[in-house]
Amino acid sequence: MSKISIVIPVYNESVRIVNLIKYLLAHSSGFNVSDIIVVDGGSTDQTVNEVNYFIKSNQPANNDNFIPVKLLHSEKGRAKQMNTGSKASTANILYFLHADCFPPKYFDQYIIDTINKGSNTGCFRMKFDSNHWWLKLAGWFTQLNWRMCRGGDQSLFITKELFETLGGYDESYQIYEDNILIAKLYKHGKFKVIQQWISSSARNYQKHGVWKLQYHYWMVHLKKRLGASPQSLYQYYKKHFSC
Repeated sequence: MSKISIVIPVYNESVRIVNLIKYLLAHSSGFNVSDIIVVDGGSTDQTVNEVNYFIKSNQPANNDNFIPVKLLHSEKGRAKQMNTGSKASTANILYFLHADCFPPKYFDQYIIDTINKGSNTGCFRMKFDSNHWWLKLAGWFTQLNWRMCRGGDQSLFITKELFETLGGYDESYQIYEDNILIAKLYKHGKFKVIQQWISSSARNYQKHGVWKLQYHYWMVHLKKRLGASPQSLYQYYKKHFSC
């Protein structure tokens, strides 16, 4: 029987992480999810305390569908954190989710059904929690099964076998790690875009401005296409935004 491990990398997400965990527990069918693995990258806020408190409060009570929540620690960097979570998983499907993204109800069953139909990797279509016309348009394009329309905020599910075959996330990338893996998945996997909405926070666009952030995202993509190194991409991003 297929099981899913949900892997969530976090860094200073004390305001959001427990709400996300509660949401996942309430909106999954239960029996498909093996565990929720939160991987902290050295948070300096109350993230670790919040998750630990939730874990202590959320003990099984003769419930066959109980989903354990685990807290792991890693060096900062989503690639390293997600690889750490994958190594701790005992499930045969990995579901990588950002801390500010909320998948559709029964997301786990959608993933299982997709895997059973022959796709070994994929994502959901995505919408931002914003009415800005550009962000709505960007969300619209995520329904298309084109690599250029992909990103980590759409969440990624992958069979553990394929993930390990491809070597997991490339830890030399401190940004752009999702895009590197997605490129491999389109080449070696059977990628499926599930036509159900995942909601992603527009907080970075709200903080930095839609056009400023979008411009620098495009520049990162262009620099990578022109051969920039992982460190060069990180230094460019770090120059313009705090990481």
